[in-house]
Amino acid sequence: MPRIICPRCFGNGYIKIPNTSVEKLNQPVITQCTMCNSQGEIEDTIEKPDKEPPQLHKLRERGL
Repeated sequence: MPRIICPRCFGNGYIKIPNTSVEKLNQPVITQCTMCNSQGEIEDTIEKPDKEPPQLHKLRERGL
């Protein structure tokens, strides 16, 4: 499967915790991204259809 950039950490492998309770520590809290296991990429699991739906063909005929 193709790999895409992680949408949570944007490929950095880490994220900042934006929580009001963390702001009281007076320092940013940075942690590893659990979505991509700090790799920066994930597998693209979105399946693409083999053919277009019939409704799309009708819209194209109408010029929409």
